Amino acid sequence: MSQKRLAALDIGTNSIRCIIVEVDEKHGFRVLDDEKASVRLGEGLSENGRIASAAWSRALEALQRMRKIIDGLGVIYIEAVATSAVRKAENGNQFVAEMKDKTGIDIRVIGGHEEAALASLSALHHFDMYNTRYVLIDIGGGSIEVITAVGSHIEEIHSLELGAVFLTERFLRKDPIPAEDMRRLRKHLCKCIRKTLGDVRFSPHCLIGSGGTITNIGSMVMARRKEQYDTVHAYDVLHSEVVHQLAMLQRKSFKERRAVSGLNPERADIIVAGVAAVDALMRHFDTNLLKINAGGIREGLIIDSLKKHGLWTLDEIQRDWLSSVIAFARSCHADETHGHQVRRMALEIFDSLPQGIELDIRARMMLEAAAILHDVGYFISYDKHHKHSYHLIRHANLFDFTPRETEIIANLSRYHRKSMPKTSHDNFSRLTDTDQQLVRKLGGILRLADGLDRRRSNIIKDINCDCANGKFIIEMSGHDDMAVEIYGAKAKSDLFELAFDMKLVFKTYPLPKDENQPRFAFS
Repeated sequence: MSQKRLAALDIGTNSIRCIIVEVDEKHGFRVLDDEKASVRLGEGLSENGRIASAAWSRALEALQRMRKIIDGLGVIYIEAVATSAVRKAENGNQFVAEMKDKTGIDIRVIGGHEEAALASLSALHHFDMYNTRYVLIDIGGGSIEVITAVGSHIEEIHSLELGAVFLTERFLRKDPIPAEDMRRLRKHLCKCIRKTLGDVRFSPHCLIGSGGTITNIGSMVMARRKEQYDTVHAYDVLHSEVVHQLAMLQRKSFKERRAVSGLNPERADIIVAGVAAVDALMRHFDTNLLKINAGGIREGLIIDSLKKHGLWTLDEIQRDWLSSVIAFARSCHADETHGHQVRRMALEIFDSLPQGIELDIRARMMLEAAAILHDVGYFISYDKHHKHSYHLIRHANLFDFTPRETEIIANLSRYHRKSMPKTSHDNFSRLTDTDQQLVRKLGGILRLADGLDRRRSNIIKDINCDCANGKFIIEMSGHDDMAVEIYGAKAKSDLFELAFDMKLVFKTYPLPKDENQPRFAFS
């Protein structure tokens, strides 16, 4: 198995990151180890143009430690890249040579365009941007890579020397930060961005960002919202929240910033410059949404290296949300036939809801995903499998779903049987009031659809739904007696009737003997 293990090292201006992965032929790769060291290679670089001896020593110590971890895990392939700091330093070549001599690690110094390409690989691995205009940004300590793209097609790549460490050393040396220094920083950001990127020819749907500044923005916003998701990956942040974070951070001293919820204390000295750069880019592109990619350059390096060594053919894996959901269900050995029957009926009910019930296309996707996944908890045990489903889904890496959406899908699955949602349940109480109401509505649909396949035999071949006089009428067609299915649906009608304030009515119609296939209008 060690033949399929790879280590990727990203030697940046602020930190060195070593990720070790093992190839999983069905699902791509899984992370075995993730080691990070804040070495600050860019410390003092803007003044003297060289990697300082203290930073050099910290980097050597970190790489020697990482090499021991790599060898201990039996890694065969090592891919290491150095970015802005080593690229710009007068003694960068000597640094690379000594690291090779003392650790055996070959380091390849890459340019801004390759940094951007790697960040793009990572983003497209996680986000469905088909036919969508967007901007990718990767913020490091020394530079920011900016990519404008449509779908999988990159239009332009730019590298700007506006990294968080570089900007901090040049503009924000005092503590607390004087207003005049912030004004100078903002002016410099605006000037450089406009000069390099020019006028915006399109309004992107969103920015997708990676790098330590970006993930810390997500963590701080999540803490401020009092949300408790397991990851900031795929988390959505509004521009207004970036503005509020910047205003809050620049008012605080270094010591006070270290205590900010969600902020890594090791980044407290450079976070203001990083957030200011994000704010400036969002203003320049006039976009309101920042999507967080926790992968970035290092994950792009993993993907690129796996392809280079023939360890994983990405083209064979379809990257869309539905394929991701189905793949996860299969990995848990879920009953696919039952899952897809519940999915079909749940969507038919959803699409038949009366006008005025505000449920959008993303709500429909979450319901569809939960219908396919609601029974994955069987993988652990039948007993309390609805609770097992919740935990499995919550920790699943479902493509193109945000942490909030993943949490909602997990909650829907949690309530497909047994008790209804209660604020005394920790998983439910963590949700906002709006999301609690959404779980009640979508959970009511899922619960009902699950009851309609009580025997798990696809007895119902077709359903039609209608609303009249405060009643939601479900007409069912099938060959066999459907009494058990009606019993199952009535037993699970409680949440639907409560959430939508409608009484359920069930009607059955037999099908001709020669009509044997489901007549649902979708696959």
